[in-house]
Amino acid sequence: MQSLMLGIDGGGTHCRGRLTDAQGQLLAEARGGPANVWSQFEAAIDAIDRVIDDLFTQAALPAAARAQTVLVAGLAGANVASVKARLDSWQPVCQARYVFTDVEIACAGAHHGAPGAVFITGTGSQGAAWDGERFTLLGGWGFALSDAGSGAVLGQRALRLALLAHEGIVPSSALTQRIMAHYHDSPEQMLIWSRQATPADWGRIVPDVFAAAQAGDEHGTALIEQTAADIAQMVQPLLARSHGKLALMGGLATPIQPWLPADIAALLVPPQGDALTGALRLASQFSLGQLA
Repeated sequence: MQSLMLGIDGGGTHCRGRLTDAQGQLLAEARGGPANVWSQFEAAIDAIDRVIDDLFTQAALPAAARAQTVLVAGLAGANVASVKARLDSWQPVCQARYVFTDVEIACAGAHHGAPGAVFITGTGSQGAAWDGERFTLLGGWGFALSDAGSGAVLGQRALRLALLAHEGIVPSSALTQRIMAHYHDSPEQMLIWSRQATPADWGRIVPDVFAAAQAGDEHGTALIEQTAADIAQMVQPLLARSHGKLALMGGLATPIQPWLPADIAALLVPPQGDALTGALRLASQFSLGQLA
């Protein structure tokens, strides 16, 4: 029996899996719960294993088929050295198993395995560049320390600015007034909310900020311009390692493009495939001995 190819894309929101034969023929796809191995290692591994079980059940393959499978998993949080070491204990039944970060498999998918860079800008952010031999990663250290150019950071800035305007430290605008109204014009209510807020919670205000910027709101415009500047700063070193090809991915990728500096926007290319496409491409290359 020829090798099967199994790709896993494990992120903080959900886990996706795709199973193909050696020729790339789709056999099954599945989706499961969150799979960030940094924030919730055991729950993430459980979610991944459930997706793998679901794939083989859907494909109606015998148990022996798992031993003929080349598995590539791209997992959020796998860039942390201690987590990567802990992943050594995860040994699902397969012919071979390779672990990357979710942004690395996204990069492989975006450029069909050719040299290029990707910057994921969603709730969080992270970048990767592939030079044909190795990946270079930038960012991805979480909302408290990193995530420049992300929705969570943009949302936090918007709320900070709204509070400054509420206290008369900076001029108010329609955007800052709407934000404060959501908290009943109460800094205390905002404070109570912030103690439990997740990065996704901070990012929920982002569509309102973009709408305000498009309507000419001065604070909305400044916030979006700052996010665009953050992205430009992050992608510069990636471009130097990737022959100038850059794909933006994630929820902010489309709305932020008109705000990017012209020299960055000119280098953007549309992603040619998704993260699972990248995982399966890497699995195929490992199977053929094209990667060490």
